[in-house]
Amino acid sequence: MGRVLFVSAGPGAADLITLRGARALALADVVLFDALTDPALRELAPQAKWLDVGKRGFCHSTKQTAINAALVREAKAHDVVVRLKGGDASVFGRLEEELLALAEAHIPYEIVPGVTAAIAAAAQTGRPLTRRGAGRSVALTTAMTREGELQAARSADTEVFYMAGQQLAALSRRLLAAGWDAGTPVSVVSRAGCADALSSEHDVASLGAASMLHKGRPTVVIVGAGAAPLAEPPEAGLGDYATPSSRQDLEPQGLESLPQSPNV
Repeated sequence: MGRVLFVSAGPGAADLITLRGARALALADVVLFDALTDPALRELAPQAKWLDVGKRGFCHSTKQTAINAALVREAKAHDVVVRLKGGDASVFGRLEEELLALAEAHIPYEIVPGVTAAIAAAAQTGRPLTRRGAGRSVALTTAMTREGELQAARSADTEVFYMAGQQLAALSRRLLAAGWDAGTPVSVVSRAGCADALSSEHDVASLGAASMLHKGRPTVVIVGAGAAPLAEPPEAGLGDYATPSSRQDLEPQGLESLPQSPNV
């Protein structure tokens, strides 16, 4: 009987995984990975057997019951099984179902936290999710219910919607119905954390205009205070203080620099 390590891969690029996550991945005999995890992460566990159990909205996906069964089966046959999830494992990752399956089979597990897509989207646009005096609360919301129904609410100063990329025009209508003002700022980011990330700025009324730009791409929608433009300093623009760096400046040449350790 082995154990299962739930490793949060982070959003997008492989180097957004945490050090603890990288060390855990290096221990794996088997890796069950999600659709949106960077293939470059295989460099951290070249000795492992990699099993694709990806789930994507509106596409062919591995059934959750099959994933649960695979986790139990592999844990009974190997010492260390890594369940590699995109973003943070505990945010819209169906983590609970998998934990319950392991508990029922008396299989020990550990959860390694990571960076969720909302944080990557905010970083991509250079706008903090919380704002002093204006944005005291943030809600992470899945726009799609279990039954596939699109929903929206106004439960925080900043509302971040996951899994709404294919229904942005409908989301606009739901936001208006939920009480958001038509002029409320909205930031839309697709493939946040990746080299090909795209972002666009809208308001609630014009959100549908983002549909074509982000079509077919994993998309996060930030509504409210966290999407508002930065206030400019009194006598100068932000550019006078900030020196923007290209993403390439921060990209590692490989994953060799990530420490490998037997300790998770």
